[in-house]
Amino acid sequence: MNSLLETNRVFFAVLVLGLFALAARNVADPDVWWHLRTGQLIIQNHQVFHADPYSFTRAGQPWINHEWLSEVAMYSLCWLAGWGGLIVGFAAIIAVSSLLVYMRSPGRPYVAGIFTLWGAVASAPILGVRPQMFSLLLASIFLLILERSDKRPDLLWWTVPLTLLWVNLHAGYFVGIGLMILFLAGNALELTFGSEDRTQAALSLRNLALMLVACLATVPLNPNGIRMYSYPLETIRSSAIQNYVDEWLSPNFHQARELPFLCMILATLLALGISSRRLRARELLLLLATMWLALRSARHIPIYVLIAVPILSRATQSWLEERGFARWFASKGTSPRSRRILVNAIVLAALVVFTFARVRTVIRQQAETEAQHFPTAAVSFMAKQRPPGPIFNDYNWGGYLIGKLYPGYRVFIDGRTDLYGDSFVDDFYAAYHLTGGWKGTIQQWQIRTVILPPDAPLINALQSQADWRQIYADSQAVLLTRKPSHAGPLTYRQY
Repeated sequence: MNSLLETNRVFFAVLVLGLFALAARNVADPDVWWHLRTGQLIIQNHQVFHADPYSFTRAGQPWINHEWLSEVAMYSLCWLAGWGGLIVGFAAIIAVSSLLVYMRSPGRPYVAGIFTLWGAVASAPILGVRPQMFSLLLASIFLLILERSDKRPDLLWWTVPLTLLWVNLHAGYFVGIGLMILFLAGNALELTFGSEDRTQAALSLRNLALMLVACLATVPLNPNGIRMYSYPLETIRSSAIQNYVDEWLSPNFHQARELPFLCMILATLLALGISSRRLRARELLLLLATMWLALRSARHIPIYVLIAVPILSRATQSWLEERGFARWFASKGTSPRSRRILVNAIVLAALVVFTFARVRTVIRQQAETEAQHFPTAAVSFMAKQRPPGPIFNDYNWGGYLIGKLYPGYRVFIDGRTDLYGDSFVDDFYAAYHLTGGWKGTIQQWQIRTVILPPDAPLINALQSQADWRQIYADSQAVLLTRKPSHAGPLTYRQY
């Protein structure tokens, strides 16, 4: 028992518990509700949707549901264990992703542990109960496989079934392909400009190229077929996603939550400057590519962290060893052993209690979090009073309305920006902010009910119109309906 309470082992246990506690967070992503609804319908109907069932503005149009397997998993977990199951399950996915980074980092346990925790804090704004976490986990696994394949080439075979799984979980599979391409390019540069064992390097390069081709060949093995080749690139090029979705914007370093990421970039540059070890070509390519992605869109910060943490750990550990600090750290705690064991036991027990209390508190706060972020009372009013459709809803509430009111109501818009297209999303925000021909949008879609936040410009404008009346209001949402005498003939039978 005493061996389990040695400082190194306790530090690792503390790291695991800390990462899990940090990753446990309430469900606040509006897309979760339509993901859960879709998972439910897939299981009930035994098929994946290929046309939009949720909106009246895009009803029946082709829909690339690239997250179908994630949705099935999320709904199944929620059905079995409720919100607590989702919170704990995704906290475990996030924690394992970070622990794989720790395994790839030199300087274990202390240096690697500190930088791993730092990386988790830097990634925190993007983490949560969402399908993207499957991509984060698989990207972390890919990097472990690719790095260890230098000595164990047979590990590369695992990339093929993992790609097959990934392409059905999330369109982020493209990250895995990108990592393989960057590894391939870096290894090719090393082979071209010198390698200690050119024969072995050439063989490794060939194996990696073959596995890349095999992974690409598995991409069409999903319900959307070959469309999954182009879908990730179409999403990245969408101007609506880049302009309106917060996490696709560049990090705002005026916000405190982005400062750990900024500090990590600065620390990485400093570490590279003071370390005597030069980066390998593939490390440099990976670092530059992921840094550019993270600076372009905050959504990609966790991918940058997967690359930066091992580089930071290696550079720092090398610097410490050159100056003898590593031996100094190792010598601390050699005596007295009994006191160390007692202190370690107390620290470990305290963190176990804290982690349990933290997760329990997060689960208990889920209903409060939902009420803070979504129009829970207004939706309850709609479910009971049945105001007429079609409805005009807030972009961030569309997924929640799908989860709560479908099929009784179809939404105007939701978080599936790629489905609606850039032009439609521009029109939505023009109506929301009263720019351009906003009245034309309301007339074109024969809107009868509007549900928006109280400070929405459109709410203020419609409240001054004689043909609109308020039927519900609270601090979260206002419901307006159009008087029947002013409403045009309805085209839609179900909303």
